[in-house]
Amino acid sequence: MNLRHRALLGAVALAIIAAPAYAQQSSTVTQADVQRLQDNVYLADRDLSQLRSRDATRATQLGTELDDLRDEVVYLKVKLRKERTLSRTEYSDVRDRIEDLRSRARSDVAAAAPASTPTPAPAPSSAANSATTASRSTSAPGNTTSTPSTTATTASSVEVPVGTEIDVRLQNALNSGTAQVEDRFEGATLADVIVDGRLAIPAGSIFRGVVTAVEPGTRTNRTSKMTVSFDQVTLNGRSYPIRGTVTQAIEGEGIRGEAGRTAAGAGVGAIIGGILGGFKGALAGILIGGGGTIAATEGKEVELPQGSVLRVRMDSPVQIDTQTRH
Repeated sequence: MNLRHRALLGAVALAIIAAPAYAQQSSTVTQADVQRLQDNVYLADRDLSQLRSRDATRATQLGTELDDLRDEVVYLKVKLRKERTLSRTEYSDVRDRIEDLRSRARSDVAAAAPASTPTPAPAPSSAANSATTASRSTSAPGNTTSTPSTTATTASSVEVPVGTEIDVRLQNALNSGTAQVEDRFEGATLADVIVDGRLAIPAGSIFRGVVTAVEPGTRTNRTSKMTVSFDQVTLNGRSYPIRGTVTQAIEGEGIRGEAGRTAAGAGVGAIIGGILGGFKGALAGILIGGGGTIAATEGKEVELPQGSVLRVRMDSPVQIDTQTRH
């Protein structure tokens, strides 16, 4: 074999060795990949919930890191949707940092655990209890939401299952002509969410949303669109990551008086008692499609006035800690 043939074989061998690494770097990041990041953030929050009962200070420190990572995942999701492409390196960096945080949280849980820690038994559930909560009233916002639990619920926590629908009243207006991608907004829940007879999310809890896509109306494009989603619920001074999709928009009578400032701290009586006004019916002039995309049907901008009610479907389960309630 001459020198030229040897050089050629060497080059082929190097190409074969390098091919997997190159393919991994250049492979396309998809929305499903970013969704897995959001799922990992949710799992990380559950790891911190376990740590919080043993080392609240450490859990708070890691929680700050997790909040930053949660925002970075939202940024990646928006960037992929706008630019249609995302660097595999950028994606992998966030993925690895989430996994590192989860690893540290689990290690801290193991280190903080006593030598012999009994595993708490799940709270007993009766068929009669499930039967009384199996139906949900959807005739109007403001009714108590009752939902049966098909997941594990313990004496110290309750899990709101996927598919639960919650009515959230906007505390600020949204308009496709002025909104920007990554704009944040908030809304207050109108009704208690009851799971297996237990209060999971009280009325007045704060849902945090984000604008993930927006297409304002133009002379050539008369159909304006805006996509919003919800990624966090706050109650009793603690925040939980969620994935929520808008399924319906209902016209409200606006927020009265000082409600814009007091809603976050208002209790059930204040919310249901009328501080936030009533409701009228389906919001006219808009159509809600898949993924929570809201489109204008009358050649105008998508406009959701302050006080509008958005029905939000939970697309991921959320474990609520009931021990922190006062």
